[in-house]
Amino acid sequence: MKVLRLLVMLMSASTVLYAQDDLLNELSKQDSAQTVPVTATFKSTRVVNGQSVETMKKKHLDFRISHRFGKLNSGAYQFFGLDQATMRLGFEYGLTDDLEIGVGRSTSQKVYDFFAKYKVLKQTSGARNIPVSITLFGGTGVATVDKEREFQDKLYYTAQVLVARKFGERLSLQLSPTYLYRTMPDITGDEKIVLALGIGGRFKLSKRVSLNGEYFYTAREKNTVTAPYHDSMSFGVDIETGGHVFQLHFTNSLGMIEKQFIGETAGSWGKGDIHYGFNISRTFSFDKKNKRQPN
Repeated sequence: MKVLRLLVMLMSASTVLYAQDDLLNELSKQDSAQTVPVTATFKSTRVVNGQSVETMKKKHLDFRISHRFGKLNSGAYQFFGLDQATMRLGFEYGLTDDLEIGVGRSTSQKVYDFFAKYKVLKQTSGARNIPVSITLFGGTGVATVDKEREFQDKLYYTAQVLVARKFGERLSLQLSPTYLYRTMPDITGDEKIVLALGIGGRFKLSKRVSLNGEYFYTAREKNTVTAPYHDSMSFGVDIETGGHVFQLHFTNSLGMIEKQFIGETAGSWGKGDIHYGFNISRTFSFDKKNKRQPN
């Protein structure tokens, strides 16, 4: 009798295991037959200073406050840079899920900046496998601090192709080829056109916390005229809390727009010219059907 019971139990277990394997195979076939979009390559529209491939969702507004303090090596008298502060206020709005526009104002050089981003390609898996996401960025701005210059001499223009890939749930990497044109550089003899290549990344530590970093290599000649300028390098932590994203970071760039942190970074990490800074992003939804932006 015991032997019979044992045989029945073994047969039942085998049937259950077979059914589970069959179900998993069917689910796998269904997944491979569908095209699944890859989302949340980055949590914010910025990696640190630089733009990410992310755009605001349709009818969502992002109000962004960015601060950069003085240099850490300024000493105790300046409270290691905390006595000094530079800031930028910005708004970004999603016209569609793939197209956003933005405007901002910086205290540094009293710059008004305007930009647009359009996601032309989205990373997917499954039936249609697209390995990367691609977003186009175009921006312009005017530095109003110098009243003696003509208006056209205060303008700058930026164009970027943002290419990113999300590797699993934790790691995301991005390349950012950049074209920067300044009608009149701040330093006489500096190049009007600056070509740069940015590389950035994000590594998730938990569902709401990640480590971020980026570096922009500028391809201009390192002569005596441009010697005050260095490549921008930044590291930080992203903390997501519902509708807010807090970005805390260290960078050698004081400016928070492409003209400044790509073309005019005066600080050097080797000399301790490091600025502590943060971005605070608050998203508001004007879409009655979906009040929250998906994670």
